[in-house]
Amino acid sequence: MSDHRINLTLYRLNEVLEGDLGALIDPVIQEHQADQLAALSENG
Repeated sequence: MSDHRINLTLYRLNEVLEGDLGALIDPVIQEHQADQLAALSENG
């Protein structure tokens, strides 16, 4: 499973299908937070 927006590739399809979405959600949250911090730094 890949999300090219955040350069993430996982080989845990069974875990995801069983409901363990943390491996997908956590990196997206981290990327979003990094984007927010970068925007704050730019706007100073």
